[in-house]
Amino acid sequence: QVQLVESGGGLVQPGGSLRLSCVVSRTISSINVLGWYRQAPGKQRELVAGFRSGGRTDYLDSVKGRFTISRDNARNTVYLQMNNLKPEDTAVYFCNLIGYGSSYWGQGTQVTVSS
Repeated sequence: QVQLVESGGGLVQPGGSLRLSCVVSRTISSINVLGWYRQAPGKQRELVAGFRSGGRTDYLDSVKGRFTISRDNARNTVYLQMNNLKPEDTAVYFCNLIGYGSSYWGQGTQVTVSS
């Protein structure tokens, strides 16, 4: 079993920044597929940023240049740095890991961008 715990969400004004963290209960050094998704009310969950097989990193078009995904294997932690936030970024953000025989999700952290 693998647990993922997200943190760092909150209320921020447009143009502000947040950094989300996802701490994983097992080592992530051998995990290739790790990512951040988000789900806004009434919308489907979508990939925001993710490490993919083959060393590729994917970003949702609308966040390119504003969001950066990174990882610290020593801390078993994945980060999402979000800059120049916009109201349309408001959503619950989830961390996802594919490995150890399954797909695992965290409980989510709420990000609200509003003045």
